[in-house]
Amino acid sequence: MATRALLPEPAPQAETCESLLAVPGIHCAGCIAKIENGLPKVTGIQSARVNMGARRVAIRHDPALSPPELKAALASLGFEAEPLADPGVDVSAAENRTLLRALAVAGFAAMNIMLLSVSVWSGAEGATRQMFHWLSALIALPTVAYAGLPFFRSAWAALRHGRTNMDVPISIGVLLTTGMSLYETATSGAHAWFDGAVMLLFFLLAGRCLDSMMRGRARAGVAALLKQTAPGALVMDGAGQSRWTKAEALRPGMRMLVAAGERLAADGRVLSGDTRLDISFLTGESTPVRVSAGDIVQAGALNVADPLTVEVTAAGADTVIADIARMMEEAAQGKSRYVRLADRAARWYAPCVHLLAALSFTGWMIAGAGVHQALLIAVAVLLITCPCALGLAVPAAQIVTCSALMRQGVLVKDGSALERLAETTEAVFDKTGTLTLGRPLPRHLDRLDVQDRSILLALAQASRHPLSIALRQALEAQGVCPAALDAIREVPGEGLFADHHGVPVSLARPRSLITLLELASEYRRGTGVHLLPFTDALRPDAVETLAVLRAAGLRTLIASGDRPEALEEIARATATTAIGRLRPEGKLALLERLEAQGQKVLMVGDGLNDGPALAAGHASMAPASASDASQLTADIVFLGDRLAPVAIALRAARRTVRVVKQNFALAIGYNIVAVPLAIVGKVTPLVAAAAMSLSSLVVVANALRLNDSAK
Repeated sequence: MATRALLPEPAPQAETCESLLAVPGIHCAGCIAKIENGLPKVTGIQSARVNMGARRVAIRHDPALSPPELKAALASLGFEAEPLADPGVDVSAAENRTLLRALAVAGFAAMNIMLLSVSVWSGAEGATRQMFHWLSALIALPTVAYAGLPFFRSAWAALRHGRTNMDVPISIGVLLTTGMSLYETATSGAHAWFDGAVMLLFFLLAGRCLDSMMRGRARAGVAALLKQTAPGALVMDGAGQSRWTKAEALRPGMRMLVAAGERLAADGRVLSGDTRLDISFLTGESTPVRVSAGDIVQAGALNVADPLTVEVTAAGADTVIADIARMMEEAAQGKSRYVRLADRAARWYAPCVHLLAALSFTGWMIAGAGVHQALLIAVAVLLITCPCALGLAVPAAQIVTCSALMRQGVLVKDGSALERLAETTEAVFDKTGTLTLGRPLPRHLDRLDVQDRSILLALAQASRHPLSIALRQALEAQGVCPAALDAIREVPGEGLFADHHGVPVSLARPRSLITLLELASEYRRGTGVHLLPFTDALRPDAVETLAVLRAAGLRTLIASGDRPEALEEIARATATTAIGRLRPEGKLALLERLEAQGQKVLMVGDGLNDGPALAAGHASMAPASASDASQLTADIVFLGDRLAPVAIALRAARRTVRVVKQNFALAIGYNIVAVPLAIVGKVTPLVAAAAMSLSSLVVVANALRLNDSAK
């Protein structure tokens, strides 16, 4: 009986539908909680699921609710939204471009205004000073209006719905500084602080851009997985005629003709044919499996040998590979809910800044100062407490570490993954292609004489079977030359046969059951028989790397789709417990059990079957040899045949978190010293802007110490 779906059947419920909406205003865990807790309170909405990385919300609701009503529900919570028909659309890409343009404008303006300010600082008086102030205003006003939009929009959306965020004090500080500078210029005042306002925007946008780029992890994992299926199939009708049918038009009961080299477009049952299928996306094992009439096959499987006729049992969204894609999508939501260090620090920061500025203004008014002086002091407080250093604390450290890791062949796609990796307590590894090299290697070739190896090479060159390819590569590496053979032929499912000077030779399946080796071939010359075992070698430093991880406090575990008996040797060599026969849903369930036990799991895998587990892990890594979907789903990808990058990344992540905490301490320490001076009127807005910039530079300098974190 075919097992079609990997997910349990849902309980019967009232008819609902799901809509996707793009919500660019999702920035933090607080936004997620507000949306996911607030939308279900709206009549007709059952649930809401936020994908922060993709900036979108999936809403399950009554079919009677229209898209405008869903948009209105999100607007009532303070979030602008638009219906999203294509799940592959990257909403945050447009946001990144907007931030980069704003950063470029602010940087260009800041340089020009600073040049004008130098003349004022050098003692320019009268009309000359006034001219420089007006020139600065001409540059600053459009710059603030354009470059400040990301902050102004966010602040207004928050205030309009009775809440606050870190963009509120930023916006107030920038607008008040610009407004006061314009007033001073219009009244021929001695000071204007256009340079401080624009410089503030530049530093804030730099932090926002870095953060956005680090959050902008690759989001095409699910799309890459679904591309494993064929776009369509050749379908035979009742009259024996065949026609090309798109995958979305396939229906249960149709008969597909699958040629050698094609992928299956739907799940089904083999009606006729005998071939080998590559189903590594399900099992993680690269060796093709033999299928014949009556066997169940899955969409995405690659036919590597002979034609098949398959009766469709499930197509489109009902296939096994579509179920895996759904599991990956749902498992990724757990990472979206992760509350980063910066988000935690921001919870109390904005209210405290507002309170300090308001108290400063009120206090000076009560003390008898005029509105002008009290407002200048309040502006200085807002400027000096603006979160540039806090905004740079995380992304600056992450960027430096990611650059250092890249030089070591470790590619980090999501900056928050470093925080999550530093918190992990258990590492779960796939076997084939992760702990091992994923390439079959022949053993005992040295037991054969030169003539036998020459014959073997000639036979292996005539086949594209994975074992033949591995054998050919090993023999060619030894400098073996192929022998001259006659009548070479390949029998599907059996092997290669030929004659060597009248003597029959073959490279075939083992004829005996005396071995339980995972992979083997049999070489015959005349009456002589040699069993050729193959092994999937461990990565050169796998044993040492797992030992390093255990010494660092992580428990290690092997989770594989392979047979338990095939895992025994690997488990003994690495001194690690191994669990076998795990399909994608089994690996996902394993991670969920570990999480329920309080573990924070680092998942390391390479196959499509590891996709859901990679998405669900607290942090995830994949080798560069992994499938496209696994590379895109994983937080970190490492190059080469060594496993050491896993330990290197863990050490770098822990050091990064320490530096981030130091940066927070520096930023807070700066505020403890500078804020009282601003409150008592000892700091002008210009000095406040300069002090804020200096604190940002200190944070960046501290982050640069991470340049050697990957060593």
